[in-house]
This record gives sequence, C-alpha cells and structure tokens, in this order.
Amino acid sequence: MKIGQYELDNNIFVAPMAGVTDRPFRLLCRKLGAGYAVSEMAASNPLLWETVKTARRLNHDGEKAPIAVQIVGANPDMMAQSAVFNIQKGAQIIDINMGCPAKKVCHVASGSALMKDEKLVADILQAVFEACQPYDVPVTLKIRTGWDRANKNVVTIAKMAEEIGLSAIAVHGRTRADKYEGEAEYDTIAQVVSEVSIPVIANGDIDSPEKAKYVLDYTQAAAVMIGRAAQGNPWIFQQIDYFLKTGQQLSFPSNQEIATVLLEHLEEHYTFYGSVLGVKTARKHIAWYVQSLKNSESLKQKVNRSENASEQYRLVKEWFDREM
Repeated sequence: MKIGQYELDNNIFVAPMAGVTDRPFRLLCRKLGAGYAVSEMAASNPLLWETVKTARRLNHDGEKAPIAVQIVGANPDMMAQSAVFNIQKGAQIIDINMGCPAKKVCHVASGSALMKDEKLVADILQAVFEACQPYDVPVTLKIRTGWDRANKNVVTIAKMAEEIGLSAIAVHGRTRADKYEGEAEYDTIAQVVSEVSIPVIANGDIDSPEKAKYVLDYTQAAAVMIGRAAQGNPWIFQQIDYFLKTGQQLSFPSNQEIATVLLEHLEEHYTFYGSVLGVKTARKHIAWYVQSLKNSESLKQKVNRSENASEQYRLVKEWFDREM
C-alpha cells in the first residue's frame, strides 16, 4: 500500500492514541511488524508548540520513514501553520484528527466534533492540503462515521477529502457519541470504500489476526489500523501480518519474550521521559503487558507505588524471574 509517494511495509497500522503512541511505543510497534505508525495528536495552537509536552511529541529520532504526525484543531489557518511547523520538524505525512471523541477535544469543537460543521471541515482540509503542497507532503484524515447514529456523514466528508486531494482516510467505525461502546460499523466503512478511490483504512475492534482478515475481506479496505488491542501487545502486528500472508497462527509470546520486550520498552521509556515522569507514565504500559498473566495483581500494585525508575524496573524484572 502507498500513501502519497511512500510505499509502506504492509497494511497493518498503529492507530494514533493520546498518551500511548509516543516515540518509544511507535518504534517498538514498527519493530514488531507494524507497517506504519502515526504520532499522538499535536495541538495546532502556536502557543503550545514550544512546550515540553509538544516538543516530546514531535521527537522522531530513530523513526523509519514515512514519519506521520497527527494535528488537531478547529481553525483552518492554525491547522495549516501547524502542518508546516511539523513538516519543518521532520513530518513526511500530515494526518488530520477528526476522530477523537474525548471531551477535552470535542469541547473546543475539534476532533470528531468537527463533523457537525461540514463547511469548516472543508475549510480545514483545503487549508492543510494547500499548506503541504509546496513540500510534497501527503495529507490524510482520521474520522468517525458521524456525530451520532442519526447523523452519519462520513461518506460526504470522505468524498470531500478525495476531491480536495487527500491521499488516504482512516475510518473508526463508530460515531462520536458512541465513544468506544458498541460494535464497530463495518458496513459503513465498506460504504466509504465503495464511494471513494483513495485508500480507506479500517479502524475499530480489530483485536486478532482473524478479525483483521475478516475486516479487510468484508470492507475491502486497503489497510487495518490497530489501537487498543496493541496496548501491552505490540506482537499483534507481526501476528496479523503472518496470518494474512500464510493463513497460519504465530504462537503468543512466552513470559520470557514478554519480559524481554517489556524491559527494553521500559528502558526506552525512562530515557525518553526522564526518571520522574517516566515512572508515572510507564505504569499503564506495565499493567497492559501483564494483565492476562497469572499472579500479576501484586506486581501492578507495587509498580504503581514506585516513584523510582530503577526500583520499578527491578520490580518488573524480579517478578518475571519468579514467574518463568
């Protein structure tokens, strides 16, 4: 599959997730089989560009091309400026967020809230596309099926994106009102695929190799995008890739394999965030990695109380040593 001029390794992507798909996680997922990864959403407000949080989100050191950055906002001019700012920081693909259902995003009429105003959607898409043109940077869109179940306008917006010149569109098969409840609407995604010629990426409830194949076959989407199912399970990308190519299943990683990847992830995480913030932000990752393992509750309680990176790392290592 291609996005613009970029040929991707495969059609299994990491979904952008705020607070999750930071650089260490993106690098890990790419290493374990993901063909493409999009950054956490970066604010379009120029007042936030130089903050430590934003600077960290724009750190792409060691990432494999194409580097994709997701931007979020509701002002066309600011979104265009943000696109150029990120291109100058190394972005090779700009992704526009119109899919996030979070209240703090929708409260300011960005993310999936934008779907209520198709004129504003068109203005943002046009402004960002025109800003990226001189740099030969493709623009993509992440969207939901509509504002609520009575107001599904994803096909209209997908056609708009294609007409303006966007290179691909990722569709989460839920409305903004659904948040993450209920089942993903693969019928709606299939309808989008049938109505546009640009690549459509299917997102929502894809949590296994079999489900990935089903969604690709049913919707005829060009790719699948994995979000929550990759939390604590970055192996899902190579499992899906192998299944799609061979029809065979890869075995789930052993405790030894989980320990090796988790400890390497923690080392990269602490280096990226620093020892203080790194300890706090690592807690959720540790919990995700061990959630399906026996006797893990005591470990989660201990790492959540730990305030020291070396202690937290040691607790994880010692627990796995005992369990293996």
